[in-house]
Amino acid sequence: MKNWHYHALVGAGALLLGACGNGDAPLQAKRISLDDARAKVAEPLLSPDTKGAVWTVTEDAQAIDFGQPGVRPWLTLACDVRATPATLTIIRHVKTRPGQKALFPVIGNGTISRFKVDAALHAGEWRWEGSLPASDPTLAVFTGTRDVEATLPGGGTLVMAGSRIPGEFVNWCRAGGRLQRLQAAEAAAAPAIAPPPTP
Repeated sequence: MKNWHYHALVGAGALLLGACGNGDAPLQAKRISLDDARAKVAEPLLSPDTKGAVWTVTEDAQAIDFGQPGVRPWLTLACDVRATPATLTIIRHVKTRPGQKALFPVIGNGTISRFKVDAALHAGEWRWEGSLPASDPTLAVFTGTRDVEATLPGGGTLVMAGSRIPGEFVNWCRAGGRLQRLQAAEAAAAPAIAPPPTP
């Protein structure tokens, strides 16, 4: 009797092993290396070295860029004075994909702001953008002269040295550019002051 049980178990085991090797494995199974698998996952970007980076006004004077002189900026604040009310757009120049959304925390000047940004297509490349009314109180994070830190998940942290330029730009945008244009028009219309006659 014991021999019968032994032979039955051996026979069952042989059937199971045969089933495992008869092509019942998934047809799509494929062997890949770990390096190939990692390459398919986007690596988080390192925080850039912002030493020496500055804010500069763009040629059309409708935006300011933060970055190293002469190269692509890391961050842009752009104002649309034609909108009612004026609109300010925060642009983080980091590659993204269609449909992605994120919260973009910015810390500085005694304020912590979290801006909603979405993937936006510009000049054939997807980047992060978020627009809001220039009057939005969260923009106060840019209106002081202290250092500012802006962190994009997967895009690293920008450490921006304190500057008066962002605050002046935000206030200009909030005014819709009207105050500055009025001052320029008044200066152009004012009569030139003739120098005193030479004795």
